[in-house]
Amino acid sequence: MTETSQQLDRSLKLSTNIAKVLARRAEGALKEYRAEVERIAKAQVELVQKQWSNPLQFWTDGYRYAVDFAQRSVLFLDTLRQRGNQFIEREKAGHPPVLHFDYEMVLDARQFERPVNYALVRITPPNGVVVDDTRRPYIIIDPRAGHGPGIGGFKDDSQTGEALRGGHPVYFVIFYPEPEPGQTLPDVCAAEQQFVRKVRQLHPDSPKPVLVGNCQGGWAAMMLAASSPEDTGPLLINGAPMSYWGGAWSEGEGDNPMRYSGGLLGGTWLSSLMADLGNGKFDGAWLVQNFESLNPANTLWSKHYKLFANIDQEAPRFLDFERWWGGFYLMNREEIEWITQNLFVGNKLWSGGVSSGDGKVFDLREIKSPIVLFASMGDNITPPEQAFNWVADVYGSTDEIKARGQVIVGLLHKDVGHLGIFVSGAV
Repeated sequence: MTETSQQLDRSLKLSTNIAKVLARRAEGALKEYRAEVERIAKAQVELVQKQWSNPLQFWTDGYRYAVDFAQRSVLFLDTLRQRGNQFIEREKAGHPPVLHFDYEMVLDARQFERPVNYALVRITPPNGVVVDDTRRPYIIIDPRAGHGPGIGGFKDDSQTGEALRGGHPVYFVIFYPEPEPGQTLPDVCAAEQQFVRKVRQLHPDSPKPVLVGNCQGGWAAMMLAASSPEDTGPLLINGAPMSYWGGAWSEGEGDNPMRYSGGLLGGTWLSSLMADLGNGKFDGAWLVQNFESLNPANTLWSKHYKLFANIDQEAPRFLDFERWWGGFYLMNREEIEWITQNLFVGNKLWSGGVSSGDGKVFDLREIKSPIVLFASMGDNITPPEQAFNWVADVYGSTDEIKARGQVIVGLLHKDVGHLGIFVSGAV
């Protein structure tokens, strides 16, 4: 079979599988819709029959419903007004991190010889929490995927809060909305190497620091550990897409929409076009739009319905989350192209096909510290195949992992969503 025939055959299989997935989803959605309509209709018939037996009760309930609806509408619209004001205030303030905790600046990479828009801060323990500087420090790296930093320390019951309550010093890698001119992903990696070395200097009597990488921050942490294995301690990688095309295309699988986007839209040209239209800057709002497109029903209806239905309790949580979700950060053209061409399409990180700023190739087998991988079956942004499959790609067997003195632990949640992996207090 010629190469052209193979490509056509693969395209046909891919199209067939996509059609099956869409048909299965449409059928499931229609089935759920019918069942819900039948349930509501039955409940309404029973309610009306009961109410008509007492006409006065019917009009009393109608009046109460109208009053309740009016009150909810006022509170709902007022919450949306607060969200808009909050967006404007944060825009004027320069989109500071959404960290729940106070912090102090340690290193500002905008002042480095090769500047990048990153900084290292130390989290200030809240009242009543005692930190032991001889215990292993934690360095938390949040995703730079359209939104700003701070989601790993978004509330008291978070990665940051748990580490502080355990008596560990906690450092956070933050970043600013505007990238430095010409900065690249290898430049960022080099800056984060300096962050880790600084933490080691500040804690000479402590074990090597734990690196916690959330989503995009996960493969950033892996790149950092691969390029500087002598400085890093254990790695905790949460919902990080390391094997970008991981997972089979057979029927019953491939249900995660993010897998299809690159192929259906023709590869990486669209992100390059958006960067060109932005005069060399790629707006993170486009990445956020991708996430919104995964579940339009939530974007257009469910999120607001939940707020309306639970307006007495839901408004503070809604506003708090929108503080992070509604703030967009920029990337240089060089950064987004490096990500899309080397990682999301090229899939070169695990294969040793990309190099750091000093020309050294990233080799994940150079990492000697234990690696904990956390994924979820309910994650439609980084499904388990993307989080785990790189291990089989990098190492030939379990025996090779043992021979290299490595320990890799995989943790799998049944149903939590992507953000829940590193935000949910229950997880």
